[in-house]
Amino acid sequence: MTTISDLPWDVVGEILSRVPLTSLRATRSTCKTWEALSKNQIIGEKAAPARKQFLGFMMKDLRVCSLKFDLQGIRNHSDFVDPSIKKISILDQVEITRVFHCDGLLLCVLNDSSRLLVWNPYLGQTRWIQPRQNFDVLDRYALGYDKNRNHKILRVFGEQQTVFGYEIYDFSSNSWRFVDHKPEWFIWSHQRGVSLKGNTYFAAKKKTTVGGWKIEDILLCFDFTTERFGPSLHLPFCSDDAKDNVALSCVRDEQLAVLHQYKDICLIMDIWVTNKIDPNAVSWNKFLRKWAGYPVDTEGGSFFIDEENNVAVVFDLDQIKPVMASAHLVGQRYFKSVNIGKVLNIVEVDKFGFFKVNYRLPLVCSSYVPSLVPLQINQPGKTKDRGYKTKRKTKKRKKFDRDY
Repeated sequence: MTTISDLPWDVVGEILSRVPLTSLRATRSTCKTWEALSKNQIIGEKAAPARKQFLGFMMKDLRVCSLKFDLQGIRNHSDFVDPSIKKISILDQVEITRVFHCDGLLLCVLNDSSRLLVWNPYLGQTRWIQPRQNFDVLDRYALGYDKNRNHKILRVFGEQQTVFGYEIYDFSSNSWRFVDHKPEWFIWSHQRGVSLKGNTYFAAKKKTTVGGWKIEDILLCFDFTTERFGPSLHLPFCSDDAKDNVALSCVRDEQLAVLHQYKDICLIMDIWVTNKIDPNAVSWNKFLRKWAGYPVDTEGGSFFIDEENNVAVVFDLDQIKPVMASAHLVGQRYFKSVNIGKVLNIVEVDKFGFFKVNYRLPLVCSSYVPSLVPLQINQPGKTKDRGYKTKRKTKKRKKFDRDY
């Protein structure tokens, strides 16, 4: 009798290549052969062809979505395939505003700022992170690991243009450690750090009196081994306008890319890529300079680059129909906008009593590579900060905790 384990390896490989990343977990339990092939599909030789397309996750309407973007046919419109965006069903019960990626793990920030969620999509494991005291909507977060591969979370807290200090969560000890640090620099509350080789980089600003008083753009690296911020690193532009857009992205977990756009009439978009990057030194090469023709939103503008096709993909609101989100494909002699659906809009009342519409911007985290890093599930009541009091959970939250 022929069984599923008797299928030829090339046939099984073709089947697994069509399985979404978030569903690979289920294939591992089919048989030992399928488990071995699924691992090879994500970290072995079979993974190389898949990495020619962008695989990642994005925020859309307070939900985490998987994103698959194939740029191989962009020069020929008949061969171009629209991106695939699918909501993650197991996270449907929670509203999430931001997501960060490092080493195959996703750090999710909840909309109500009550706690954090760490998720390994491949293994299907989740871990809740409770606050030492409380989280805040203006917090900046990062996920990384030290030289011993111990994973940690960085939380930088303060006001919109001020940093009061930071604290570090250690996965191995299930505890937070507060660091009293009032730096000379600040990180805008909307800035999203990017993890690279275990460390996290932030675009920041620093006051300087060199050549007259001004605010200087800098790059900061947080080293998860020393648990300290490194020296101010050079960014390849000078921006005195707080409304200028600055965004970071990771390139194959080997390089860093930065996008900058002046908020002037020219609307020039510049993108640089590092040719050297470490916690104490950086150098840049120009990747792209383009008249975009539209302003990239200061709190949006997440992007990734495709070096093979010399194209950047910038995610933002549609400039003609702001209720729609778009992926703008930008090259030196190429431009194409792809509609990726409607965006959630929230009507608020400002201090003068006028109605204001805020749109939930589409935010994309760096390219995702699955990981076999296991997550130790929290043991209730064993958080090591005595001052923390567990909030009463709703029935809906209890069900989610029990199921995942």
